[in-house]
Amino acid sequence: MILVDLNQVMISNMMAQIGNHKNMPIDENMLRHMILNTLRANRKKFNNDFGELVICCDDKNYWRRKNFPYYKANRRKARTESELDWSAIFNALNNIRDEIKTYFPYRVIQIETAEADDIIGTIVHHEGTLLNTGEPILILSGDHDFKQLHGYANVKQYDPTRKRWISHSDPDGYLHEHIIKGDKGDGVPNVLSPDNTFVMGIRQRPITKKRLLEFSDINNMNEEVKRNYMRNRAMIDLKLIPENIKEQLIV
Repeated sequence: MILVDLNQVMISNMMAQIGNHKNMPIDENMLRHMILNTLRANRKKFNNDFGELVICCDDKNYWRRKNFPYYKANRRKARTESELDWSAIFNALNNIRDEIKTYFPYRVIQIETAEADDIIGTIVHHEGTLLNTGEPILILSGDHDFKQLHGYANVKQYDPTRKRWISHSDPDGYLHEHIIKGDKGDGVPNVLSPDNTFVMGIRQRPITKKRLLEFSDINNMNEEVKRNYMRNRAMIDLKLIPENIKEQLIV
């Protein structure tokens, strides 16, 4: 199966359409054409080896935001300050997503409060095999968070925007380091920094190579750092998706 991170496909095509014209209105018809062409081209490219597309969609009111109020809060702030009409953009993207659901033969999955990452992570953890014996799975996304899933022998990842394969030889080590360093793009600070770091513009305490080596064993962390590690793990580790979301995918 080909697991498509639809939001990334749509946003990358939108950015390609507007280019440097940050205040131009979105041409929904052209955007629809570009997104459908991207899906069609990648299905043609990978169908023989990986099967059919499974379109994985973001929902709204993410469960992560309920657990960690600062999750992606910096993105909301950036959109408020942007010249782009994000209300019109999201309206167009939602229209296109709904049309794909209604009129195209692709399997489309959208679950209340879940992100595409949750859908992809749950399916991969359920269908992935340590020996290359299961159904081949392709993650169609440039998101480096999915490197944590590369330990399964039947799973590969391809970035459709940059047109290149993504791989990592130590997915468990990558995940541990990613949790320690946090994820600025998602508003998740490193383990040495407070919850509201990015919203308040606080400078993060740096994670040095010495710190990374020290924190390779969580028993070397003090209570505050351990607390922040668990905060970050809940946001980043795709094994920790809520059971009510997993149950809707795994039957």
